[in-house]
Amino acid sequence: MTSYRDHLAEIKAAIREVSAREAQDIVGATWVDVRERDEWEEGHIPGAIHIPRGYLESRIEGVVPDRSTQVVVSCQSGARSALAAKTLLDMGYTDVVSLEGGFTDWKRNGFEIKLPKTLSPERRARYSRHLLIPEIGEEGQMNLLDSRVLLIGAGGLGSPASLYLAAAGVGTLGIIDADIVDESNLQRQIAHSLNTLGQPKVDSAKKTIEALNPDVNVKTYRERLTSENIDRILDDGWDVILDGADNFPTRYLVNDASVWRNIPVVHGSIYRFEGQVTVFKPHDGPCYRCLYPEPPPPELAPSCSEGGVLGVLPGIIGSLQASEALKLAGGFGDPLVGRLVLFDALHTEFDEVKIPRNPNCPVCGDHPTITEYIDYVEFCSR
Repeated sequence: MTSYRDHLAEIKAAIREVSAREAQDIVGATWVDVRERDEWEEGHIPGAIHIPRGYLESRIEGVVPDRSTQVVVSCQSGARSALAAKTLLDMGYTDVVSLEGGFTDWKRNGFEIKLPKTLSPERRARYSRHLLIPEIGEEGQMNLLDSRVLLIGAGGLGSPASLYLAAAGVGTLGIIDADIVDESNLQRQIAHSLNTLGQPKVDSAKKTIEALNPDVNVKTYRERLTSENIDRILDDGWDVILDGADNFPTRYLVNDASVWRNIPVVHGSIYRFEGQVTVFKPHDGPCYRCLYPEPPPPELAPSCSEGGVLGVLPGIIGSLQASEALKLAGGFGDPLVGRLVLFDALHTEFDEVKIPRNPNCPVCGDHPTITEYIDYVEFCSR
């Protein structure tokens, strides 16, 4: 019968090992730490991805889908990482090395380590389904809890988006809206109810969010966004803006401010059965004015109050906006930068259109011509 020592020796003879000093010269590899959670929480190699040894086979493909990617596997002393490296080779990964001496030797050499922030047991239970996703995990959830998302509007789009952002654990939500809740809102604006009729929408939404997740800090602005207050509001420091505005002046105001302040905007709009979503990320893609340099004539700018909207449509588009905001705030996934998703609820059809950056854009172009805020007074509040 083969002893553990003999078995480990056979495994090490079949794989490649590198010392901590040799590993310092490896560039572009994916590092995978296969230790248990309590070991990981005592410190780990910066940039490493945590996949406990018992979950390696089931999770590695989600983290490293390309089997030609170089993978450096580490553990505490180099034994478990050797076994894990052999497993990866058996799964078809072609460039796998084990860190000889593991994290212990790495620390002994005085190389940089990272001490992670950790979730409380209560938060670990609440966000457990996020923690199971390799692309999010504990680090991504901590990013969400530290993030700040500003919602323009607490209406059709802002309602579903705010609830999903709150449920996901976005740490601070800002909400701008000057309106009060009325009965016509309840067909689609799910953050409000009969119990909050007549109340400011920001207060109604805040109550609903806080009842859903007390982890979330809700900062309200009961005012209409204008050139006079936008800088004050943005000075509160926001990582992402979710634009659920229902009028063109606000959309252009948000766009221009976001470009000048380098804040990504998750844009959404709805009308009758149709909706669209995209992400405007300054300097990485187009902005709103790349699509529409100037507002249309007021008579050609329909609103939901004039043309109507299918009640469930804001939920679909607002949820897509929330998904994009979570990716931006959490630092995972591929946001819709330069891509406009179109949805037709009447025929249940999705389509996607590429949006190029316009080098002649008056705001984000090579030679901007708009350098100050504009209030388009010819538009009424729609």
